Amino acid sequence: MTEFANRSAIVTGGARGIGAAVVKELVKAGFGVVIADLLVDDGTRLAESLAPHARFQILDVTDEREWGLVLDETEREFGPLGALVNNAGILDFGTVETETPDLFRHVLDVNLYGPWLGIRLAAPRLRAAGGGTIVNISSTAGLMGYAGISGYVASKWGLRGLTKAAALELGSSDIRVCSVHPGPIHTAMTAGLDESMAATQPLPRFGEPEEVAAMVRFLITEGTFSTGSEFVVDGGATTGQAGVLETSGAAGGNGDRNELEVSP
Repeated sequence: MTEFANRSAIVTGGARGIGAAVVKELVKAGFGVVIADLLVDDGTRLAESLAPHARFQILDVTDEREWGLVLDETEREFGPLGALVNNAGILDFGTVETETPDLFRHVLDVNLYGPWLGIRLAAPRLRAAGGGTIVNISSTAGLMGYAGISGYVASKWGLRGLTKAAALELGSSDIRVCSVHPGPIHTAMTAGLDESMAATQPLPRFGEPEEVAAMVRFLITEGTFSTGSEFVVDGGATTGQAGVLETSGAAGGNGDRNELEVSP
């Protein structure tokens, strides 16, 4: 607690879901945390529940002026910046052919340009404070493709690449930059998804926001020799399908074709 008691943190999209869980973990670690979001009611309630260690401030992550205001207020309220968690993001549904250009650009603006702005403006403050950590919340969609969410996939792969570029540029200032890649997690964003999609994962369930937040806290408070790396919290979804390939029919050299069945 004392190690981070005089340092501040910003969590974008921190009003609910994964962001809210991260806020709570960083408060436990001793940070003073600014919940930066457009969800005023949710963000205010969360800040009040964690007072005086957290406060809410409205932020459109695509607005450079608002970023400046949030950074100023964060350091004024809680001290030198120590951590930035770029968590704000939106999910679109649409194929390459059906998604509109405006929506595609909007998803890229929020999910990729927003974190880029945050890194750009936070880096000088982290450097002045002697270093710190930036964690970008990407997705398993930043590691593999998904049909029907083309803008989201493009933005999350971009955020993964941005993480690596920033890690290379900022490492000499003792600023670490990592990406976290959640799989299916119980949040408002995934509320409409069929949970049976997780049935063939090694851990056949959706995860909880707190499980992602625990990884973020580790990277900020303990993962001091990690930068530019991906940390996956997905129940093994990107590992492959959990199931045993079984044969039906005779095995051997009799010329018969063996049929394979997958048992979950």
